[in-house]
Amino acid sequence: MTVTLKDFYADWCGPCKTQDPILEDIQEDWGDRFQVEKVNVDEEQDVANEYQVRSLPTLIVENDDGVVERFVGVTQREDIEGALESAGA
Repeated sequence: MTVTLKDFYADWCGPCKTQDPILEDIQEDWGDRFQVEKVNVDEEQDVANEYQVRSLPTLIVENDDGVVERFVGVTQREDIEGALESAGA
């Protein structure tokens, strides 16, 4: 099972900068159990539209079956880890 966390952000987004260290800590602790895909909405508008991203930051956890969970706004570590576990990471 492949688990991916898509991080939709923009360089001008203040809350995105708050989200980054939380994601980095999880990546450090979880290692290869999931992949992170950073999506800059200014450069990849088509991907943002495909996932109907309207606010930043938006985090989407998905696995081989599709989207497991979506978070809008700065999301705490516990919530993200719970979604990753649900997805099978």
